[in-house]
Amino acid sequence: MARKEATELTGKQKAAVLLISLGPDVAASVYKHLSEEEIEKLSLEISGVKKVENSSKEEVLEEFHNIALAQDYISQGGIGYAKTVLEKALGTDQASVILNRLTSSLQVRPFDFARKADPSQILNFIQNEHPQTISLILSYLDPTQAGQILSELPQEMQADIAKRIAVMDSTSPEIINEVEQILERKLSSTVTQDYTQTGGIEAVVEVLNGVDRSTERTILDALEIQDPELAEEIKKRMFVFEDIVTLDNRAIQRIIRDCENEDLMLSLKVSGDEVKEIVFSNMSARMVESFKDEMEFMGPVRLKDVEEAQSRIVAIIRRLEDSGEIVVARGGGDDIIV
Repeated sequence: MARKEATELTGKQKAAVLLISLGPDVAASVYKHLSEEEIEKLSLEISGVKKVENSSKEEVLEEFHNIALAQDYISQGGIGYAKTVLEKALGTDQASVILNRLTSSLQVRPFDFARKADPSQILNFIQNEHPQTISLILSYLDPTQAGQILSELPQEMQADIAKRIAVMDSTSPEIINEVEQILERKLSSTVTQDYTQTGGIEAVVEVLNGVDRSTERTILDALEIQDPELAEEIKKRMFVFEDIVTLDNRAIQRIIRDCENEDLMLSLKVSGDEVKEIVFSNMSARMVESFKDEMEFMGPVRLKDVEEAQSRIVAIIRRLEDSGEIVVARGGGDDIIV
């Protein structure tokens, strides 16, 4: 390697200088955490180093030390905390360089700062924004946070925002950055350089799992009018068969009575031990023995048949919950939703 300033070195060259500077014992420990391809590339880079200039060594070590500190600050208090501490210690420009490099490697999601904020604070700040802006922000928040905020928004907006989250696809970094800057006056911000996938059916399901049952029903009823297929897809994913482990014994016994035995057998055949154990514990010994024998002789089953059987059981669970015969506790606090 020809003599270069540390600022001129590539990432691999800096890594080689760092490991050489740390010594063989530390380097060997680092190698244990690398893939074979990474070890091969790094070893090749190290083998090409003839001499490490003291100035380059010191600059690389200092850069590594600063990045390690920044990562520690992020784990302690998030990007905003790390930014504040680094700016005080290193100045705005150097702090930005370190954070941009680190957040890129960590793939920090947009609105990381907001996920540490109080939902009521976020609500006060975004409730008068355009529904698409609100939808974008909620899709990046923790589902419990987003559910609480969605519950507090005007009822006429709730279904619209839920639908926007469900159909949301990738969003450009320019738009994300612009929306983040709306919050920057009160909360710290972070920047992503890549197009980021967010929203979609799973995102809106997670959000709806954080709202109260009344809000969920209002939103789904409105979506059934606006987009019946979307509403049905969301309802299918609101409660999956494996969630039966969250129900109490009385509810499980009630569900067993209403389900077809064949549906239960198909569903249990591919379920984990926890699901089987809790269902079998709510059957009589004779019924358990009969189920196990029939499941053993059932042979291979089609995934489609299993999914259809589980869907029928989930539909029964939702019907029993709607009629008040069982309670399905979801979300936070005392909210009861499916």
